[in-house]
Amino acid sequence: MPTRPPTGPLVTRDTLCAELRALGVERGEILLVHSSLSSLGWVCGGAVAVVRSLLDCVGPDGTIVVPTHSGNLSDPALWSRPPVPEAWWERIRAAMPAYDPLITPSHGVGVIPETVRTWPGALRSAHPHASFAALGPRAAGIVDGHAPDCRLGERSPLARLEERGARVLLLGAGYDSCTSFHLAEYRIPAPLERVGRPVAGGGWETMTEVSISSDRFDELGQDFERDRPVRLGKAGAADARLFPVADAVAYAERWLALHRPREQDILHPPA
Repeated sequence: MPTRPPTGPLVTRDTLCAELRALGVERGEILLVHSSLSSLGWVCGGAVAVVRSLLDCVGPDGTIVVPTHSGNLSDPALWSRPPVPEAWWERIRAAMPAYDPLITPSHGVGVIPETVRTWPGALRSAHPHASFAALGPRAAGIVDGHAPDCRLGERSPLARLEERGARVLLLGAGYDSCTSFHLAEYRIPAPLERVGRPVAGGGWETMTEVSISSDRFDELGQDFERDRPVRLGKAGAADARLFPVADAVAYAERWLALHRPREQDILHPPA
């Protein structure tokens, strides 16, 4: 059976950097990147070329940050895609490896973040479910101090990015993956939940966290883009968007409180 030719356009390290520069990416800045490699087209060099292009764009004084989440290190009682038999739950909790920022792979965030995570010199934050990895001279100040009971709030890299004037780059990714909106959830009334995870040396612990949800983030993003200055462009075949973290958080605080109010209940996972 004949093999289909690749779907274009052809994207290279240089063409991608030129398009990101045209979008407004500046040398020396901090970029929080949410990405989809497959949306770009045919990328010569794959994820490695994309990371090199991002580093080219921000230059030696700039820093790139990506989500390297590992939500799969979670309570099997809450798994639904697919679920596992209840008879397995305790054995899974006992056998699940604890989070290690050096070796735990990212999960569900794409190949570009995983490439950044394994890049020489990359630093990664300590939260076992919602870590971020960073490359560049300001990486340590962004990822250090990520509290174990604060996935995406005031003691997470998101707040450090906001303080430092970072911008979000949605590179073929939608607003449903915009983690900056989650920081707003910590600043308005929100429910709490009990979150379980394995611990180093064996065992299982449960922490109380703010309940986070990306429900209606696409709608939030559309309104944000309508009302606030968002730079729009193309990167290969993908839509690209560039905007300040601080703008996204401030807008989401108001929008979520009005359009998606949530009860302040403590939610308990199934036993």
